[in-house]
Amino acid sequence: MNWTAEALLDLGRSYQPAMVFAAAAELELFDALATEPLTADALASKLHGDLRSLTILLDALTALGLLIKQDERYSLPPGTDAFLTTAGRHSLVAMAQHQANCARRWAQLARVVRTGEPAERVASVRGESGDHASFIAAMHCVSAPVATQVIAAIEPLQFRHLLDVGGASGTWTMAFLRACPSATATIFDLPEVIRLAQSRLVEAGLAGRAKLVGGDFKTDTLPPGADLAWVSAIVHQNSREENRRLFVKVFQALQPGGRLAIRDILMEPGRTRPVAGALFAVNMLVGTKRGGTFTLEELREDLAVAGFAKPEVVRREEGMNCVVVAGKPAGA
Repeated sequence: MNWTAEALLDLGRSYQPAMVFAAAAELELFDALATEPLTADALASKLHGDLRSLTILLDALTALGLLIKQDERYSLPPGTDAFLTTAGRHSLVAMAQHQANCARRWAQLARVVRTGEPAERVASVRGESGDHASFIAAMHCVSAPVATQVIAAIEPLQFRHLLDVGGASGTWTMAFLRACPSATATIFDLPEVIRLAQSRLVEAGLAGRAKLVGGDFKTDTLPPGADLAWVSAIVHQNSREENRRLFVKVFQALQPGGRLAIRDILMEPGRTRPVAGALFAVNMLVGTKRGGTFTLEELREDLAVAGFAKPEVVRREEGMNCVVVAGKPAGA
């Protein structure tokens, strides 16, 4: 790329529109405008915010095209309520809130690089519990539209019982159960988040086919008996040593002849492509103690240590929706 001074300055300023959008999402400002246009004064009262500060934010949102301003009243552009409100059909609010939390950690990147320690976690105006709920909802937001397409790459897509490791959103379990109407599933995740899957399973009419088990895969044994294990967007949170321990636990939980499917980013050997993967490694640097993104060869080595055979890529893309499948030998 041929860099110019103007392009570099634009790159340095590129955080500004993102943070304006993130602040609106954290305040759930778009929800406040879902039913009618409001003045800045009315919005300040509704959101319990400072009038001057909120007015500046509202005008910036209008300048970006995220709001319309007419006669000193602000409103949502037609059709955007589907994306910008929490109840919208294709709501992106939770993901925007999650990205705001990420941004607070990214702002500490230089210190992280110097110290080797992850960034300090600073809660949003929504508090720690609100931030955690946003993270789970954000994972559903990005996974639900692609889940059916992604799992279709696992052929043959036949199983009797699924173990969804760290699957608290319930998104992937629901897609698997819809794909195999006779199958059942176990979702295993931390006790404080496992309940978040319950309402989605009930709403989908799948609660009777899924068991929810609370626990920590870093310290607890995984529930046994599955013939397919799904490890989605987890390996990047861990070091390779931690992943090897996790793969051993999955291997022990699977029935002989069972399969493990891993969904995550796959890096090329040089580790500079895909770009999304290189940037996501930075996200893990600021957010975790030992996480990162891995190459196929690294995953193959770590799976082999655990006893898995014939790992292969069944789906590859630039982002998080690559899928690697490996098998537990029938005689194991």
